[in-house]
Amino acid sequence: MRVTEEELVKAARRKDLTVRWVSRILGYIVVLGTWEWASGRVLEENLLPGPTRVVQTAIELFNKGKIFSAFEATLTRIVLGVAVAFLVGAALGILTQNRWFAGFFKDAITIGLTSPGLIWVLITALVFGNRWYGPLSAIVLTTFALVTVNVAEGIGTLPKDTIDMAKAFKVGVVRRNRHIVIPHLAPFLFTGFRFSFSIGWKVTVLTEIFTASSGIGFEMRIAQILFRQDEVLTWILLFFVFALFFEKVVLQAIENRFFRWRKEIAST
Repeated sequence: MRVTEEELVKAARRKDLTVRWVSRILGYIVVLGTWEWASGRVLEENLLPGPTRVVQTAIELFNKGKIFSAFEATLTRIVLGVAVAFLVGAALGILTQNRWFAGFFKDAITIGLTSPGLIWVLITALVFGNRWYGPLSAIVLTTFALVTVNVAEGIGTLPKDTIDMAKAFKVGVVRRNRHIVIPHLAPFLFTGFRFSFSIGWKVTVLTEIFTASSGIGFEMRIAQILFRQDEVLTWILLFFVFALFFEKVVLQAIENRFFRWRKEIAST
């Protein structure tokens, strides 16, 4: 029986997908199995609770309602902080079309890219204390430059002929940005948002450890003070699970939905 080229391609994709998932699952099995074995053998169970105990602790925290309240507080801070950082970064990136603005903001963007998030966390903690806008300021200062750089890179790839044609037909700056620049920058904006969220998530938890009275970081701090190592590891594990879920499921679904046309063009 003759096998078509399309069937060969589908078989290769299935094989690649199978290998990918099997290797990923084996990785989890090895890590979790080693962790469970080391608990109580390499280190005392109170110092290194195993995955079984961590899962039990997660169920207890869920029944007490702590997980939902902590994630609600943390996610609220992340959404507000990343939204402000995204708007500021995108606006600055679009302004870099102008050489004067590009030079004016160049050093500020460089500082934002090179400064560790911990510096901004400490500064905002000293300045704002435990006020609600402290974590937001830390997120914005840490992540806006990532969006700006991605947008500026997209600006550099703008088709000059299209811009010149728009200017020749006397299309205003606002309409030009709305109908030409921003649609062209969509992939760069999405990449900037993805980076800013991944960094903002870490900065938020870090600020909660230092100053907040609610959220995942706050719960981790209290558990550490009370030497409840199982709770500390539980919050860390929940942190990893949510980050993976948001990155691999939510953001990937959004990217596939809004940039499906790029794959269709590439396949033609």
